[in-house]
Amino acid sequence: MIVIKRPQVGAGVVIIQHNKILLAKRKGSHGAGMWGSAGGHVEFGERPSDTAKREAYEELGIRIEMLQFLCCINYVIEDKHYLDIGFTAKIRSGIPTIQPKETDRIEVVDWFSLHKLPTPLFPPVTCYLKALNTGKIYFEL
Repeated sequence: MIVIKRPQVGAGVVIIQHNKILLAKRKGSHGAGMWGSAGGHVEFGERPSDTAKREAYEELGIRIEMLQFLCCINYVIEDKHYLDIGFTAKIRSGIPTIQPKETDRIEVVDWFSLHKLPTPLFPPVTCYLKALNTGKIYFEL
């Protein structure tokens, strides 16, 4: 049997408020130990912006609004290949808290100064921040 690998589509969102970025330390999957943003796989028939909204709620219990396209990233990490669509957003309601179903995927969540970021950053977050600072909208990693 021949197995054909294909890229997956992901969507992520960075939330920046008061010169601070909301980040979550990943665990239990690729990028474990890295600081990332809310995000996940786009489901069949789902708009990437809706994926970002759904993931922010499922992972952190927050409702987001004012989503704006930020960038698109083509990247391979470990044995996975992703096309990732990044957004920015604001929190409409809720306080970012690791949700019970996500405790095996998120170690901790916190706000960080844009001038003092934790390391290591999950590669898409690095691109999101470059896109915010430069206006560049496409990255290949």
